[in-house]
Amino acid sequence: MPAVNFKLRWPDGQEMSGYSPSTIIYEHLCAGSSYALEDFIQRAENALNAASERVKDVKGFYCSSAMDTLSALRYHARRFESGQVQILDMQTAHAGQVNSGWSSF
Repeated sequence: MPAVNFKLRWPDGQEMSGYSPSTIIYEHLCAGSSYALEDFIQRAENALNAASERVKDVKGFYCSSAMDTLSALRYHARRFESGQVQILDMQTAHAGQVNSGWSSF
């Protein structure tokens, strides 16, 4: 199952990386786009929950990595009352492929 590594920039300029176990995230977030903080969190929740469901459909269990990413996004978002979150990059990786230089939350 192809996965997606993504990099984002928070309103304070801090950059972070995340992981989705499914390309369904492309239906919710777009590289180069900026989203209001609340909109970003809603999109991330929808995308990562849907991605975890896809894993369950294929493997029979939910994806803990997707839920870890979502938890980290929610945690970091609490630092801000508002602002824009920019999606810097999104890269598809296939099963077993590791992208060096990426770090997770």
